[in-house]
Amino acid sequence: MAHELPPLPYAYNALEPYIDEQTMRLHHDIHHKAYVTGLNAAEEKLALAVQNGDFSAVKALMKEAAFHGSGHLLHCIFWNNMAPPGNGGGGEPTGSLAEKINKDFGSFKNFKSLFTAAANAVEGSGWGILAHRKIDDKLVVLQSEKHQQLTQWGVTPILVLDVWEHAYYLKYQNRRAEYVNAWWEVVNWSNVQLNYDSI
Repeated sequence: MAHELPPLPYAYNALEPYIDEQTMRLHHDIHHKAYVTGLNAAEEKLALAVQNGDFSAVKALMKEAAFHGSGHLLHCIFWNNMAPPGNGGGGEPTGSLAEKINKDFGSFKNFKSLFTAAANAVEGSGWGILAHRKIDDKLVVLQSEKHQQLTQWGVTPILVLDVWEHAYYLKYQNRRAEYVNAWWEVVNWSNVQLNYDSI
């Protein structure tokens, strides 16, 4: 079954003034859709390669599947990790997620500072990620460059921040740090808690 572009869980302008409507339309309808299309194409070609026993293009196809698949899956998390400011977005986590953040990072302030620094320090395009690492039951902050590089195996992302320029350039131009700071105002901690609970 082909992958599909999921609808946004809120209106295109719901995250304003922190993330503008025009950016959301381009980001979701154009950029995310391109990852879905690319992933479907790569998986169809891989299936044909298996069926025909012809693996001459497997390196290129695996690269395409990794790039587009990572883009699609991370965006699916990203949209739901946000909510309108004052209506689920912003503030701080509570409950077991807050306890885990305090245990693994010392405080929410420490976590937020580390996550912000990691997102700002991604070279070029990529993501800031809060993930659960099952092997030692730890929350870890990671960077991912170009979706599929500079991350870890065996982790489950529960909070992600897209720092590709298409996520912020119309409103913030090259001021990534302003975008990252503004994004905290729309983080949907209820969704992050659900992600944590589902591990």
